[in-house]
Amino acid sequence: MRISSYEPQKALLVDHPPAGDRWIHELKLDGFRMGILIDGRSVRIISRRGTEYTAQFPEIVAAARKLKTKNAIVDGEVVVLDKRGVSRFQLLQQLGADRAGLTYFAFDLLALDGKNLVREPLEERKRALAKLVGRRAGIIRYTEHVVGNGDKVFANACALGAEGIISKLRDGPYRLGARSSDWQKIKCIKRQEFVVGGFTDPSGSRVGVGSILVGYYERDCLRFAGKVGTGAGWSASFGRQLRRDLEKISIDKSPFDPPPPGRLGKIAHFVRPRLVAEVEFTEWTGDGRIRHPSLQGFRKDKKPREVIREREVSPPPAKAASRGRSRSR
Repeated sequence: MRISSYEPQKALLVDHPPAGDRWIHELKLDGFRMGILIDGRSVRIISRRGTEYTAQFPEIVAAARKLKTKNAIVDGEVVVLDKRGVSRFQLLQQLGADRAGLTYFAFDLLALDGKNLVREPLEERKRALAKLVGRRAGIIRYTEHVVGNGDKVFANACALGAEGIISKLRDGPYRLGARSSDWQKIKCIKRQEFVVGGFTDPSGSRVGVGSILVGYYERDCLRFAGKVGTGAGWSASFGRQLRRDLEKISIDKSPFDPPPPGRLGKIAHFVRPRLVAEVEFTEWTGDGRIRHPSLQGFRKDKKPREVIREREVSPPPAKAASRGRSRSR
């Protein structure tokens, strides 16, 4: 039975890597999660929210056409690598005429030549993926992994400057569209997406925007999480363009429930909650605010309503994999 759409499995955020050789560990990639859908000469690149990105990445399309398959669905991440070979979200945001470092890291294979693979164990899917993609450096690359030694892999990833690691059950099926403890993410730094709900005017030498007001959804309410006024690449030209973009979606009433407290709630300009920002920060305060935030960029691959406060949990015990629990179509 063939799969015709891309419904990526999601990982559970945990506070430390799971133990044992039943787990494999991959570097957490810092880019856009994308699926490659191949059907003959037709190649499509689709984001996790279903947006088409085929035209934006012609290099990846050309590389996908060279893969020896009639049809396939590949799961992976579009990234830009720095000079040390580490993926950097900011470099992807700045991608223009210079395409150096653009890479698609393939880490799973959902379907191949008419066969649905989602019920197959992860190791079998990755074995087929490695055969399809190869292990040489190119635009499309196979994502290597380490079996066991999660704590050591995590420490090495943090020392490298990576965002963290993804730990996956070796014998787990692919759970279409689900967030499952079969996949667990462990972060070296605190970082997540937030929804932009407003901004403040600049002061001093700054132009355009002073800071953006961000929050996350809790049920149907957008909760205020703080303001962000720094970040790599926050220049005068960035501030002016950001102001223009935000004024296009301005509204009179605060989208936050409750509104930002004190004077901030009175002087801020509010916007429709349409933009998703990637923010790095040091910690959460007791009243639900983020400390020392830094803007990393904006994401188009995630819907605002999907943005919630990520809370670390202890890894649940691994259960025996059940192929029957995975959805297929």
